[in-house]
Formats: sequence, C-alpha cells, structure tokens
Amino acid sequence: MRIERVDEKTVKCFLSNEELEEYQIDYKDFVLRSDKAREVVQEIIEHAAEEVGYKPPRFAFDLQIMMLPDQGLILTFSDRDPEMKESDQFIECLREMKKILQRTREKIGAGSAEAGDGSQTPEDQGQKAGNTKSAGKAGRQQESRPSFAVFAFAELGRIIEFASMLPSNLQVESSVYVMDGLYFLYLLKGRASYERYSRACIQAMEFASLYAAEPSQTAQLEEHGECLIPEKALKKLRR
Repeated sequence: MRIERVDEKTVKCFLSNEELEEYQIDYKDFVLRSDKAREVVQEIIEHAAEEVGYKPPRFAFDLQIMMLPDQGLILTFSDRDPEMKESDQFIECLREMKKILQRTREKIGAGSAEAGDGSQTPEDQGQKAGNTKSAGKAGRQQESRPSFAVFAFAELGRIIEFASMLPSNLQVESSVYVMDGLYFLYLLKGRASYERYSRACIQAMEFASLYAAEPSQTAQLEEHGECLIPEKALKKLRR
C-alpha cells in the first residue's frame, strides 16, 4: 500500500494486484461499496492519517477509483471545495489521477518502457505545440483539458438513469461495455462544449466510479470486455 498526499484535502492510495489478492478484494467491491471495501477504505484512511497526516472531512468524502491494467488500482480520497466550480473539480480530478498514474508507472518500472516508445501525454503535446507562437497557447490550453473518461456502473439501469438526466441535445460520444458483471460507459467530449461535457462527467460520478481518464488505460476492458453499444449509447439508452 503506497499513500501519497496531493494537497490538504486529497490523498491517493495505490494498491497492487498482490495487495488486492491479500485483501481478497477487487475493483468491483469498491464500485459496489461492499462491506469488505468499506473496511479496506477505513484502514487506508487510518494509514493516511499516520503516514501523511491526512484528516478526512467530518461527514463525507469523495472516493474515486482508477484501474491500472495488470498493476492494481488507485483510490483517490478528496474533500470537495465548495468554492470550486464543478468543471474545475473535474479537470483537477483527472489531472491529478494522470499524474499519480504516471508516477506509479515510473516507480514500478513501467515508465522506462513507455519512455522509449515515443508516446506523449496531452501536456507534452501542448508544450510542443508552443513552438508555433500563433497556435501554441491555444494548443496547450486545449490539450490540458481532459476529454476522455470511462465510468464503471454497478447496473445497466444506473446508466439509463444517468442518461435520462442529461440534456437530449448533448453532443457527446458514448459507448457501453460489460466486464465482470459491471457496466462501463465511455464518455467522450465529441462536439459538446467543454462546460457541458465536464458537467455530464461530474453527474456520472454520482452514479458510478471513474475507471479510466485516458485511452491508454482501457486495454484490459477492450480485450476482455464485451461491447454492448458501440456508439450513441446515452442517446439509445435514453429512449
């Protein structure tokens, strides 16, 4: 168990596959908020308090889950700042998850292999775009805004419930996969404005857990999962 303090109100915990086996738990337990998951979460909070001085909020906190294919998972505990806009919360959530993901890969040795394959993060691409002054600033701003997310739902009915809450003219792209008894919603910005897309993602977090924040993290799902609705999933489920 590796715990990292992000800021005063946020901590990250990395659980390896070996630790998950030791606890006899997997990501489904966290998505479904099982009793076993609650016990592990409480233990993590106690460790975080001892190791990094984390003080959980008095009443409630947000728990986000991100899978690391073939490695384990990351749990993010955070206390929402009431003065922060919802879109800012979503951006910060994905940005911090990407940072912890990258640092975790580097620590376990995966970072060296990825460094040689020429892959780039959106932030790296934005910086290179800065070589052209006229397009550089706009490029960095655009690339720094996450436009991809996958959410894990306990039931298909929960996705339908979520879809019914969205505006009928929301021009996002979406598809649905099923794996291990859970349902995964791909939610991409598409032609929607960033404000409307981020608002939809924040609403999704009320029904589901964040499974991935960039396409490179979905290999396991696409290899072992079954695609139920390849496109326009939210529109079809709303009907």
